[in-house]
This record gives sequence, structure tokens and C-alpha cells, in this order.
Amino acid sequence: MIDVRPFATLGGANHGWLDAKHHFSFGGYRDPARPGWGRLLVWNDDAIAPGSGFPMHPHRDMEIVTVVRDGAISHSDSLGNSGRTVAGDVQVMSAGTGIRHAEFNAEAETTRIFQIWLLPDADGEPPRWDTRSLPRGDRAGRFSVLASGRPDDENALPLRADARVAALVLQAGGSATYDTAPGRHLYLVPSRGSVRVNGQRVAERDGAAITGESRLTVEAESDAEIVMVDAA
Repeated sequence: MIDVRPFATLGGANHGWLDAKHHFSFGGYRDPARPGWGRLLVWNDDAIAPGSGFPMHPHRDMEIVTVVRDGAISHSDSLGNSGRTVAGDVQVMSAGTGIRHAEFNAEAETTRIFQIWLLPDADGEPPRWDTRSLPRGDRAGRFSVLASGRPDDENALPLRADARVAALVLQAGGSATYDTAPGRHLYLVPSRGSVRVNGQRVAERDGAAITGESRLTVEAESDAEIVMVDAA
């Protein structure tokens, strides 16, 4: 089953400094048909204006992955961590028993991110944060794992969830495959360009909720970049 969710149907709000679109219920936006997808609870498509951002606020018992599409995001938190994650890279925050953090666009351009929240395998773990530079060239023509709860994904940022976040870059006419188990919950979004997934068209910034498939074949209609979650 592949359920395509067109970008134009997503919920969200424009707060001036933040233009947010929600693939699932989030904050004041509620969609009974889209409460989440397996362990995946949140996929927000955020555009953050220069010189603005999310002030310090708390989380607990959630795996929060930020994939930076354009610009950069600067992070600080109550553990004393700070860092800057640039376009193409990823950061992971495991909220665990509790953490406060701020995310700020200190750049002169708009920062665009996908923010992805996943339920952890267990509550009450110590909080942590990390960011990593992951070469975009590794994603050319094949899925590259950015963050993962699987021990065999050695080069990915660690997650405390039965899930992985992967990215793919294709040139127009190119294709790639991804093997999975039919019982998994996959969610795929082209951050740029349009693709066909097992023959079904998914346009730029649309979402595709996928289950019951053992193999995905992704074909690019135009130059495309794709982010995908594979979760229990």
C-alpha cells in the first residue's frame, strides 16, 4: 500500500518567522486520519526566517531528528551542547528523561528543515544530542542511512528507536531500490523533484505512507532528493 499525501493537503500555519507544514497531527492541527505512522509521530516541513528560531523549550522521551535542507540550524541545550548543522547534514536529539533546547537560524538566508519525531523503544534513558556531517555524494544513486537504531548501521547517528532515516539523490531518469519487510512503516518525502515509487507518482514535498511492500523501486522524473523513514 502506498498512500500519497499531496503537499497542498498538509496542515500547518505561517507564523511569519516560521512557515510550517505538518504531515501528521501536530500542535493545534489535528487530523484524525493522520495521527502518525507506526513509531513516526511527527514530520514537519519548516521554513525558518533569518535571525529567528525556536526559543528554549522542553522535551522528554522522544527521538527528534532534524534534516537540514537549506541554510543551517544552530542548536543549544540544557546539557551544555551547542553546534551548527548545515544543509545536507543531520542532528539527533534523544530527549530521554528530559532536555531543554533551542534551535535558531543565525544565517542570512531562510533555513529549511524536516523535523522528524519518533517514539523511543524505552522511556527514561539519559538525554543526549549529536550532529554529524554526512557526505551527500554517498546518497547518489542509493539510499544512505543518516540515523538509525540498528547496530549494523555503523556510520549513522544513533537512534534509540527501531527505525532508520535514509536519504537518496537521483538524477532525472535514475532509479534506486530499497528492501524492507512488509510489516514496516515507511514514509518518503521528495525534498526536491518528483519521483515514482513502485510506479506511483510522488511530487516534490508530497508524503508517501508505505506499508505491505517488500521492495521499493524509486524512479526520478526530474533531479530529485528524497528523505525516508523506515520504522516499526
